[in-house]
Amino acid sequence: MSEFKSLAEFIRETREKAGFSVIGLSKKSGLSVEEIEDIEAGKELFLPSTVRQKLAKGLKVNPVDIKHFERTIIVSYDKISPEFIDGAKKAILDGETENLRCPLCGSVLVTKIVRMLDLENNIVCQPKAHCKKCSFQIK
Repeated sequence: MSEFKSLAEFIRETREKAGFSVIGLSKKSGLSVEEIEDIEAGKELFLPSTVRQKLAKGLKVNPVDIKHFERTIIVSYDKISPEFIDGAKKAILDGETENLRCPLCGSVLVTKIVRMLDLENNIVCQPKAHCKKCSFQIK
């Protein structure tokens, strides 16, 4: 395994070696096409264990092999003000993300809004962001 390969590259290359299209891997893993496309586009740098396990099952690899390519979180969030996090979340939800920069390294943040259902089937919007240059993220 190459230490310099990204999670996106590893998933795409492993999928292609297995002979799957994105749709085929979606069917094999039980993940949506959009989730797989986001991972392969580099929008996801860390995977929830359930997603990692489903991908591993679909690709017939060990989940540890996938985790190896995820970024390690080493950020000390006590150095980042809660006001910054709250303001960034509001900006993401308001669609004002052009000038949203990482508080650690100053790079432009990659943002998205995840829409989920709560226990009463109401749509809940969760703003998320991560930095491509360091390990900063907003979950």
